[in-house]
Amino acid sequence: MSKPPIVPETTVSGIAVDPRTLERVIPESRRPDGSVRKQLKIRPGYTPQEDVRRFRGTRQAQMDANTLPKGHVIGWTPPTQTAVPTASKAGLSKAQKKNEKRKEKRKEKREEPAKVKDNWDDDEEEGDADDGSAPAGGAKTKEGGEHTPENPNWAAAPDPKKDAGTDGLADKLEKLEVR
Repeated sequence: MSKPPIVPETTVSGIAVDPRTLERVIPESRRPDGSVRKQLKIRPGYTPQEDVRRFRGTRQAQMDANTLPKGHVIGWTPPTQTAVPTASKAGLSKAQKKNEKRKEKRKEKREEPAKVKDNWDDDEEEGDADDGSAPAGGAKTKEGGEHTPENPNWAAAPDPKKDAGTDGLADKLEKLEVR
């Protein structure tokens, strides 16, 4: 059996382990006026407020564990370790395994290049080739007809006769009445 240290290590609050009795005590100390404080025994299991560590949640504790060591060069990454997928997935729950699969799918999706159109002027989809079904003017009604003088589409184009010149303006003024 090894001998206890001559100067025992103390906590923040000053508690040390007595080398003779192996009890936790606050060792005797000298006051400024020269008198001596008696040695105080500490109850087993008691932790003074000064010795209580700050609470760290699991994420905070993990973040502290993942902090870079002192003198670490930014941008340098340590070599990757070979992962054993069967051993790592053995301790996972169903939900964790499902989430791992989702992560892998998202990663594959990100690595997959996005489709870029060759011609931006062509807004038609591949299946909608020019088959003559679209009207020449481009204006369509709800039924799919065109705006023609015989079949007017008032939503697509206003009546040019009514709005032309002063007659159209007079008609609009007649409709407006200020009281």
